[in-house]
Amino acid sequence: MNPEQYVQEKAAASGSSFYYAFLFLPAPRRAAITAFYAFCREVDDVVDEVHDPGVAATKLAWWQTEVSQSFADRPQHPVMQALMPHTAAFGIEERQLQDVIRGCQMDLEQTRYLDFPGLARYCHLVAGVVGEVAARIFGQRDEATTVYAHKLGLALQLTNVIRDVGEDALRGRIYLPVNELQQFDVKAHEILNRVHSERFVALMRFQAERAHRCYDEALALLPAVDRRSQKPGLMMASIYRTLLREIERDSFQVLHQRVSLTPVRKLWLAWKVQALGRL
Repeated sequence: MNPEQYVQEKAAASGSSFYYAFLFLPAPRRAAITAFYAFCREVDDVVDEVHDPGVAATKLAWWQTEVSQSFADRPQHPVMQALMPHTAAFGIEERQLQDVIRGCQMDLEQTRYLDFPGLARYCHLVAGVVGEVAARIFGQRDEATTVYAHKLGLALQLTNVIRDVGEDALRGRIYLPVNELQQFDVKAHEILNRVHSERFVALMRFQAERAHRCYDEALALLPAVDRRSQKPGLMMASIYRTLLREIERDSFQVLHQRVSLTPVRKLWLAWKVQALGRL
């Protein structure tokens, strides 16, 4: 298959909510965001699917070199071959792709975060920078939209953290800040052993409230001139915030299951934003 087919299959196969937000974009922007999303999936999959940390580190180092070579007009991987034709048109920079890789490297080096500022630095790399690139591809006109994109990326990543507590525990990772576990008297071994309790629910309610504040702050930061162009990001906000509310209604039963929305529901939420402008 050619590079464009490769990234399309990579994006579709992930089953991610991002895919539904891409469907309404004009072809050139859809091609660019699909290639960029496929890149993000490639490097993220290294961390999630390669069980030997040494091998994973070697693979991420290869991606660092591949990104550098790609910006020197020597892309080898089909993802970079699909992405590079769009970098100039949409202002995609090498440092942004390297930041995403650095965020994935943090997953190999760190399984705990002492406090929220530490977690926020990680979220900046794996989600904020992704939002920054995506906003440009979507058609950003106002420079202030970058601040919105970073805040929305944080909200989306915090929702991921809440949704994936159980899955992350199986990998020995806890993204909930240590000082907040202590605040709610939840022990790390309880998370790793996936013990659900009233204390855990209180901790997760605290996490959800912060995520909701980030969604509200992000929406307030979006300049009016870019509200139409940034509809794909608003679709993601609608889908992920609906997911967060489902998790809340289910009393944060995230330790033994992955809460998700059906494809039809995701498409409906995306269409509402596209056609009606409603989140």
